[in-house]
Amino acid sequence: MTVARGRTGTSGPAARPPAPDPSAPDLPAPVPVRKQPSSAGPVTARVLLVEDEPGLLRALFINLRARHYDVSTASTGREALATAANRPPDAVILDLGLPDIDGTEVIVELRRWSRAPIIVLSGRASPGDKIGALDVGADDYVTKPFSMAELLARLRAVLRRDDPGPAGVTEAAVGHCVIDLVAHTVTRRGEGTAAAEEVVRLTPTEWRILESLVHHPGQLVSSRQLLTEIWGPGHEPRTNYLRFHMAKLRRKLEDDPARPRYLLTEPGMGYRYRP
Repeated sequence: MTVARGRTGTSGPAARPPAPDPSAPDLPAPVPVRKQPSSAGPVTARVLLVEDEPGLLRALFINLRARHYDVSTASTGREALATAANRPPDAVILDLGLPDIDGTEVIVELRRWSRAPIIVLSGRASPGDKIGALDVGADDYVTKPFSMAELLARLRAVLRRDDPGPAGVTEAAVGHCVIDLVAHTVTRRGEGTAAAEEVVRLTPTEWRILESLVHHPGQLVSSRQLLTEIWGPGHEPRTNYLRFHMAKLRRKLEDDPARPRYLLTEPGMGYRYRP
């Protein structure tokens, strides 16, 4: 099913300077939310749907409810903010071209207090609009006209990537670095009993790759799975994204990045975290 293009609105904010990897812009920080729903069963995720086009709003509402999402709707930016405050969502699907305030302003306001993943759904297709929305806090960007199946896959992906993982797994280690999966922090332990710990700064994309690997200790995580979970469907061929960010992760975490012991590459298949 392909949904027709809606009103595009005006240009969004100017893009910020490009990231070191311009073909794979970094993503907003991860957010713990409830697990995504299965194809059948009780409601397990609350979605706020913000769209001012009545026909598209209805189509999205029906499709989400059919898949057991708990759906709240809003047709203006101010209504969206009020609804989110009253019923905090697990995820937001947001049009940028709203009649009262621009969708990017809604993202900025939501990010003051909410960490729920936000998928932008817009007719604006310029790189500046996309980068601007991602820079202010969106997690993904879908351009109208769009495939309903793809939008639903992206929704599952943003909910899945923030799944807290196996019960009881709250901490992992890469050499002298301790990864706190609850606090979303990485610290490097100093040598000796009196040595101070050092905070290791990771980008949101580096964190998401690391988190996905350590949630599957000893297991192969395919490149396809990582690319789909982190960048969304359609990015499966972009294995250069993973090579770039894995190299950065090893430089930050491994004692000898040229001979990694913990963050391993399985050539032609994917990556593995070896505890």
